Amino acid sequence: MNSHTKRSWGEAFHALTNPRVITMLFLGFSAGIPILLIFSTLSIWLREAGVERATVTYFSWAALGYSFKFVWAPLIDRLPLPILHTTLGRRRSWLIVAQTAIIAAILWMGLTDPAQNLTMMAFAAVALGFASATQDIVIDAYRIEAVDVDLQAMMSSAYIAGYRIGMIVAGAGALTIAALIEGEGTYQPLAWRVAYGCMALAMCVGVLTTLLVNEPDVVRKDSKYFHHTSDYIRFLLMFALTIITFIAANIYVGGMVAPLKDAWVRGGMTTELAGFLGGALQLAVAVMLAIAVAWITTLAGITPRDMVRETYVAPIKDFIDRYGKVAILVLALIGFYRIADIVMGVMANVFYTDIGFSKEEIAAVSKTFGLFMTIAGSFLGGVLSVRYGVIRILFLGALLSAITNILFAIMAQIPTNTAMFAVVIMADNLSGGLATAAFIAYLSGLTNISFTAMQYAIFSSLMTLFPKVIAGFSGTAVDAVGYQAFFIGTAILGLPVLVLVVLAGRLTDVEHPKSRQVKTAAR
Repeated sequence: MNSHTKRSWGEAFHALTNPRVITMLFLGFSAGIPILLIFSTLSIWLREAGVERATVTYFSWAALGYSFKFVWAPLIDRLPLPILHTTLGRRRSWLIVAQTAIIAAILWMGLTDPAQNLTMMAFAAVALGFASATQDIVIDAYRIEAVDVDLQAMMSSAYIAGYRIGMIVAGAGALTIAALIEGEGTYQPLAWRVAYGCMALAMCVGVLTTLLVNEPDVVRKDSKYFHHTSDYIRFLLMFALTIITFIAANIYVGGMVAPLKDAWVRGGMTTELAGFLGGALQLAVAVMLAIAVAWITTLAGITPRDMVRETYVAPIKDFIDRYGKVAILVLALIGFYRIADIVMGVMANVFYTDIGFSKEEIAAVSKTFGLFMTIAGSFLGGVLSVRYGVIRILFLGALLSAITNILFAIMAQIPTNTAMFAVVIMADNLSGGLATAAFIAYLSGLTNISFTAMQYAIFSSLMTLFPKVIAGFSGTAVDAVGYQAFFIGTAILGLPVLVLVVLAGRLTDVEHPKSRQVKTAAR
C-alpha cells in the first residue's frame, strides 16, 4: 500500500478541532434534514391523510435526483451565478441558492394538504429532492476543496455525524412535533404544517453556516464560456430539453416495458429479475434518447460544441488521462466497495422481525443505539485515517464489514437474544461508519479541483449503483438458501474488495498527491 506520514495520536485527535471540520458538522446537519421529509416522514403523513399504499411508494421517486445528480453537477462546476458569485464565491453562492430552494420546497410541502391536492404535494416533493441533491453536490465540492487530502477523512466523519443528527431531527423530531399537536384524534393538516415549518426553520443552521464560513481558497481554471447572458440561456435550454426528453421517455417507455415484464414472468422468469431487466431497458432507452437530443441540439448550434465538451466531456477525460488503465481498477473498487454492507442491509430489518424481535426492540437497538455507533465509527475512521492513512483504514473497513456479516449468520442460528443483538449492531455500525468515512476520504482524493462537483457526483452515484442492483435479489436469495447461508454469502462477496483495495493502494496515490489541483497516479 502507498506510503503515509504517520502522525501521533495527539495530532490525529487535534484534527477534530479544525474549524473546517466543525463546519462540516453543521453542513452535514443541513444535508440530513431533507431526505426523510421525502421518505419515511412523508410516508407517514400520506398514510394518515388516507393516501393508498401503492401511491405512497411512488413518492420515493421524488428522490431520484440523488441518483442522477451527476447530470447537473457540471453546471455547478462551470456556471458562476450572477451577482452572488462576486459576493459569496462559487461554492457558497450555489450553496445559499440550494438551501433557499430547500426551505421553499419544505414550506411548499407543509402548506399543501395531500388529502386535498396530492398532485401539488408530488411537485413539492420533487422540488425538494432536486434542491437537496443540488445542496449535496455543492457540499461535497466544498468539503474536498476546503482542506488538504490528509484531513478529508475527518471532514467526512464530521459530515456523517451531522447528517445522521439531521436525519434524527427530520425523522423522530418532525413526527414528535406532529404527534404533540395532533394528539390521538383524527388527521389534522395543521400538525404536519407546523412540523414541516419547524424543519424549514432547522435549515437555517445550514444557511447561517454558509454565510459565516469562508470560500475555499483553490486554484481553478475558469470557463471561457458562461460570461454572457446568452451563454447561460443557450446552455440551459439544451439542458432543459435533455431533461424533458429523459422524463418523457421514462414515462413512455415504462408503459411499453410493463407488458414485456409480464410476458417474461409468464415465461418462467422471476419477478425480481423481470423487474430489473425491464427497469434497465427503460433507463437505457431514456438515457440514449436524452443523449441524442443533447447531440442534436449541439449540432443545431443551440449550444457550442466546445461548451458541451468542457462541461461534460472534460471531467471524464481528465480522470482517464490521470489514471490511465488503472482507472478501470479504481472504478471497480468504487462500484463494489460497499457491496457486503448494502446487500446485507436490505434484509436487515426483515431479518430482525423474522427472528422474533419486537418493533420497540428494533427501534431501540438498531435505530437509536445503532445510530450512535455509526457516528462513533465515522469519527473513529477519521482519526485512524489521519493516524495511519486512508488506504489502510479503507482495507480495515472492508475487512470488518465482511466479518460482521458473519455475526448475523451466527445470530440467525441462536435463540432471540437482545444482548447479542446489541453486540452485533455495535460491531456492524461501528465498522460501517469507519468504512464510510475512509471511503468518502478516498473518493475525495481522486477528484481534480477543476472538476470537483462533476467527478465526485459520478463517484458517489457509482458507489451504490451495483450493490443496490444486486441487493434487489436479496429476498429471493434468502428464500432459496436461508438467512445463515445468505449472510455468509454476503461476507464472501466482500472478500474480492480487499484485493481491489490492495491493488488500488499500490497503483494510486490519494495520500500524497503531487498537486492539489491535479492529482497523479502510477500508470
